[in-house]
Amino acid sequence: MDAPANNKDAASETKAITSSHIVTAESVQAEEVPTIPLDSLQTVSELQPEISVHPVASTRSVTQPVPLVMPASEHERSLAEWLAVWWDGIRPGYLPLSLLPVVLGSIVAWTQSISVKTPRGDFHPIRFILTLAAVLLLQIGAHLVNDYYDYLRGIDTSNSLGPGGLIQVGLIKPVRVLYAGVAALGLGALLGIFVALSGGWLLFVFGLLGLLAAYFYSGSSRGLSLLILGELVSFCIFGPMLTLGAYMVQTGHLDRIAFVCGISLGLFAAAFIHLNNMRDVESDAQAGKHTLASSLDLRINRALYVILVLGAYAPIIALGLPRHAPHLVLLVLWTLPVLVVAVTTVLRTANPASLHLAMYQTLKIEIFFTLLLIVAFVVMAIIPLLPPLPSVTLPF
Repeated sequence: MDAPANNKDAASETKAITSSHIVTAESVQAEEVPTIPLDSLQTVSELQPEISVHPVASTRSVTQPVPLVMPASEHERSLAEWLAVWWDGIRPGYLPLSLLPVVLGSIVAWTQSISVKTPRGDFHPIRFILTLAAVLLLQIGAHLVNDYYDYLRGIDTSNSLGPGGLIQVGLIKPVRVLYAGVAALGLGALLGIFVALSGGWLLFVFGLLGLLAAYFYSGSSRGLSLLILGELVSFCIFGPMLTLGAYMVQTGHLDRIAFVCGISLGLFAAAFIHLNNMRDVESDAQAGKHTLASSLDLRINRALYVILVLGAYAPIIALGLPRHAPHLVLLVLWTLPVLVVAVTTVLRTANPASLHLAMYQTLKIEIFFTLLLIVAFVVMAIIPLLPPLPSVTLPF
């Protein structure tokens, strides 16, 4: 009987202790209590999104929510953006390969027609412009067709240094790139027909070979670039064929000097393409593309590049050294210091980024090489037109 009594006494004590610790709040004035205006609550309520309840049911189609940031689609690009995209896609850095032999062949033809009787020479500017436009269109078409077939084969998908890549980076639909390439080839062929009418049947042959090489360089399942013929095709097209073709457009016949100059430019072009393939060895191997660079050892590839670029000087040296030869063509030797930089870069590294820089160094050498040849031919044509210097007799 004592236990219940003790429990009752403990409970009463706990209640007393608890009640004694109750804290009462002091009186607070109404002005001191923070309040929210009713208008603000209504504004917050209006900003809340509406809630809609939809029944959950199985559907046959699956839709994705609209992303917060929409990607730029084709129809949203401005004209300037479109031009920039396509300009990058046509690989403008590669266009000098076809431009240089056309300009050089035309200049050689013009300077040979300069004489005392015809001091202005015989030059056809409309033919020159049409030839240049036709050749550039063929090269642009070849680049676009190359992009399309590289996309089909999975080539250059991981190559950030390679040019073009309109399809690989998702800028243009593949079929549009192919249509643009075929259209450029067709327009270039049409202009080439008008040009060939003034140069004879051999120009038609050159034009047909150029058109076939432009498409089948990468086109079809067995493109020329896949048959280890890239360097050889580049040498023929961007060298003797274009140089002689441009010369024939102006004169209607062939010439030995134009052919010799074309060999030099062709060797530079082959060296450029070979460096391009050396740079892309890894990405080409992943895609199963076989080039001359991927078939040879690194040391042999380096030696081949040195042979090509040094061999480009050999025809001009052979042309300018003999007695009574056009010695001014030896001005091209001024480019040798820049050539040393490019060669040492290739010999010291196998890094794709360094080979990429060496590629454009090689192209710059070819540009300076061609400009010095043009200066030499122009000066040699003008010198006979200058009046003779007065003879001076010494008094002693």
